Amino acid sequence: MPSPERPHPDDPTPQPSKKMARRAALGSFLGSVVEYYDFFVYGTAAALVFGKIFFPNSDSAAGTLASLATFGAAYIARPLGALLFGHAGDRIGRKNVLLFTLLLMGASTFAIGLLPTHATIGAAAPALLVVCRLLQGISAGGEQVGASLLTMEHSPEKSRGFYTSWLLNGAATGSILATLIFIPVGALPEEQLLTWGWRIPFLLSFVMVFITLLVRRGVDESPEFVEAEKEDAVSEFPVTTLLRTQLRATVIVFVAAFNTVISTIVIVFGLSYATQEHGVERSTMLAAIAASQVVALFFHPLFGFIADRIGRKVVYVSGCLLCAVGVFAFLGAISTGSTVLIVIATVGLKGVVYSAPNALWPSFFAEMFTPNVRYTGVAVSTQLSFLLTGFAPTICYALIGGDDNWVLAASAVAGICVLAAAAARISTKARVESRQVLAHT
Repeated sequence: MPSPERPHPDDPTPQPSKKMARRAALGSFLGSVVEYYDFFVYGTAAALVFGKIFFPNSDSAAGTLASLATFGAAYIARPLGALLFGHAGDRIGRKNVLLFTLLLMGASTFAIGLLPTHATIGAAAPALLVVCRLLQGISAGGEQVGASLLTMEHSPEKSRGFYTSWLLNGAATGSILATLIFIPVGALPEEQLLTWGWRIPFLLSFVMVFITLLVRRGVDESPEFVEAEKEDAVSEFPVTTLLRTQLRATVIVFVAAFNTVISTIVIVFGLSYATQEHGVERSTMLAAIAASQVVALFFHPLFGFIADRIGRKVVYVSGCLLCAVGVFAFLGAISTGSTVLIVIATVGLKGVVYSAPNALWPSFFAEMFTPNVRYTGVAVSTQLSFLLTGFAPTICYALIGGDDNWVLAASAVAGICVLAAAAARISTKARVESRQVLAHT
C-alpha cells in the first residue's frame, strides 16, 4: 500500500512532459522572486524607514509599531485575494489568473515607490501606503498558491516535492535581492535615505515583472485542470464544494501553515528588534538575513528531493519541531549582540531548518485537495493562516514589552510551530478523504 503522504499510483492524472514541468517551475520561480522581492522590500522599509516618513508624529517605538502594522495589513487582504483568485483559478484555469496577479503585484509595488510622504500630504500619505499594501496582499493571496499548483500539476508525480521546492527558491531569491538592494540603500546618509533612497528598491520591481511575464506566457495550462474541463468536473462554486466535501483538509492546512511565522519573525521582527533594541548594525542584520536565504537555495531542493523518497509528512513535521527550538537560539543570539552568534542562529533557523517545511508546503498541502477545488482549498486555508504570519512581528513586539522579554516572544512562536507540526502529523485522514471524493466524482 502506498505511503499516504505520497501521490497515489492510481490517480488518473495525465502525465505532463518534463520540458513543460521545467518551464512551469521557471515561471513559478520568477513569479515568486517578484512576489517576495516586493513583499520583503516593503518589510525592510517598514522596519527601517516607514515609521519616520509616514508616521513622524509618533515616538520611535510607536512609529515602528504603526509601520509594522501596515506590513501586516497585506495579510488581512490575502484571504480576499485567495477567495477571488482561488475561485477564478478553479473555474477558468491557473495560467491567466497568474498573469493578472503578477501585474497587480508589480503595479502596487511601483506605486509605493512614487508615494508622497507625510511631510508632503500629511495623513493621506499613510492612507495611500495602506491602500497599496492591501493591493499587494490581494495579489499575494492568489499568486504563490497558483504558481505552486501550476508547477505541481505539470510535474512528474514522483518528483513533485523537488519541482515545487523551486517556488520557494524563488521566494528566497526575491528576499535576497530585496536585502542586497537595501544594504547600499540603508548605508546612505539618513537624509538621502529618507528622501529618495528608499524609493529605488520599489521602482526596480518593474524590470522583474516584465521578464516574468514573458516566461509565464509560454507555460501551458495545468494538465489536471484541462482534464477536469474535459470530464466536466469543474466546480461551479468551488468554495461551497470545498467546505462540503473537504473541510477536514481545509482546517488541517490552516493550522499546519502556522509555521510560516518563522519567515516574518526573522526578516521583519528580527531586523527591527536587533537594530532598534540592541544596537546591532543594519548592515550586519541584513547580511545575516541574506546569508540565510543563500543557504536556503541549497536546502529547499535538497529537502524536496528527500521528501520525494521518504514522504513529505515526516520531513514537514520534523522541520516544524526544529523551528520551535531554533527560534530560541535566534532571539537569544540577538539579545547578546554578538555578530557571530547572530549570523549562525539566523542561517541555522531561516536557512536550514525552516527550509524543510517551507520547501514542502506547495506539494504537501495541494495533495490534500481534489483538483476541482485545489486552488480555492490551498489558497483560502493558507492565506487565512498567514494572517498570523503578517502580524507576528507586531505581536512579538507587544510580548517583549519594556522589559525586553525575548523568551516570552520565543515561547509563543515555538508553541505556534508545535501546533503546525501536530496538524501536519494528522494529515493522513485528509488525504484519504480527498482520494475518496475524487474516486466518486
